[in-house]
Amino acid sequence: MRFLAILNRDGGTLSSLDIEVFSPRLIELLREEGHEVTVRAVAGREIVKAIDEAATATDIDVVMAGGGDGTISLAAGKLAESDKALAVLPAGTMNLFARSLRMPLDLDQAIKALAKGKIKQVDLASVNGRYLVHQLSIGMHPQLIDLREKLTFRGRVGKIFASTRAAVATFQHPHNILVQVESDITRFEAVTQSLSVTNNLYGEGHLPFTDKPDGGTLGLYVTRAARRSDLFFFFANMAIGRWRKNDQVEIHQAKWVKLHLPYLDPRFKCAIDGELEPLAQDMLVKLHPKVLRVLAPSPTEQ
Repeated sequence: MRFLAILNRDGGTLSSLDIEVFSPRLIELLREEGHEVTVRAVAGREIVKAIDEAATATDIDVVMAGGGDGTISLAAGKLAESDKALAVLPAGTMNLFARSLRMPLDLDQAIKALAKGKIKQVDLASVNGRYLVHQLSIGMHPQLIDLREKLTFRGRVGKIFASTRAAVATFQHPHNILVQVESDITRFEAVTQSLSVTNNLYGEGHLPFTDKPDGGTLGLYVTRAARRSDLFFFFANMAIGRWRKNDQVEIHQAKWVKLHLPYLDPRFKCAIDGELEPLAQDMLVKLHPKVLRVLAPSPTEQ
């Protein structure tokens, strides 16, 4: 296959690598399996333009995106409903979509797995027309991201420590948000500290990512924490990947979800695949089954 690898120099692991050394290694590993490959290493501010150009190119079969979940989400949205496949190079902090595809997280092993990978089709979700690979969240998650971005850190480890500090501060002063929820199967109103709509349900026993990227459903997670102790148990259960037995979380499945915030606080934001965005008063989240072609490892390479 014909690969174009787009590497975000400022994204996650790649920001601390020597790209001039890494790129020839990437080319070598793909060519060993008979693929053609071109590498473009760009700054974070140039990533949108690079992926736009790749999405419209006529001489490419696979776009390999190297960076964090934000870079992967951007690439997935541009390649949705096209004949090109997305190859995920897990170079971010959490690499949640890569984990959903059962990608090895070591970069060399990931490239080798992609070189022998197979094309499969997976689901995407969208919020107000914008595609996402992982989740839309309001409440504590965007609050945590907002606090973290005000801290100074370097590299992946520094980001993890900054996230921990921000999580502690968020736990101490969580936002309470009134939200009216309607879906194809339910309707209710809730005051919540955290609400997420996910592209397929989270798996159990690990970080919050799906085990079935082609599962054909949205997950709706609403935190019900009346006391500080409830919030503590919510965090503890989330940390070990316990969702179905988490009494502090109400879980629904749906094909579409409408969210309405009667009292929109201009200070609040939402997070889409880990990136802060303005919080709209009305949001429509839809599932788009199997609209994205991805290059995924074969079972022996996972």
